[in-house]
Amino acid sequence: MGIDDKINNASEDAAGKIKEGAGRATDNERLEAEGRNDQAGAKLKQAGEKIKDAFKS
Repeated sequence: MGIDDKINNASEDAAGKIKEGAGRATDNERLEAEGRNDQAGAKLKQAGEKIKDAFKS
């Protein structure tokens, strides 16, 4: 996994956490769900990159 991929995935995960927290604080279920989806997407990308790296070795 390249460093730029790691940074992008980490920033997407952090943005998702912020969205989820903001949604929870404002009682906005849609924003909270978007945050959870962003986090899940980032984790899925991280897993895919790890699998790809495992096959490269």
